[in-house]
Amino acid sequence: MKKQSRFVAGGVLLAGVVGYLMVTGMKDSMTYYLTPAELSARLVANPTFAEDAGVRVGGRVVPGSVSFDQKTLDLRFTMVDIATGRETFPVHYNGPLPDTFKEGRDVVVEGRYRKGGTFEAAQVLTKCGSRYEAAESDFKGKQS
Repeated sequence: MKKQSRFVAGGVLLAGVVGYLMVTGMKDSMTYYLTPAELSARLVANPTFAEDAGVRVGGRVVPGSVSFDQKTLDLRFTMVDIATGRETFPVHYNGPLPDTFKEGRDVVVEGRYRKGGTFEAAQVLTKCGSRYEAAESDFKGKQS
């Protein structure tokens, strides 16, 4: 009987340690994916929301707002909500510019929203079009 209770206590302890490691591991890798409108709504409810935990925000680069210094790799642009077109915020990123980054293109930024109102991005991802279509001029010489 005493040997059996030691086995149960060891099993409970092992399950507790595994559960703790799973929860702490998931907390470090989980990030919210929000639109600019959703991020603004969360910041109204909790101003420190995006400072405490990093977030991913998907939006569109506002044409004419991109500033990139090739020497310092300093990129600044304004992001707008794709659906509403109303919520905007400035984004700052320091690093290599993604090849497909252009004004008017959909992007996902990952980082933290700072008190000054700027989103400090640790990573900028550009979205590619979901499908590629050939131009009509590509078919003109091939039709018989």
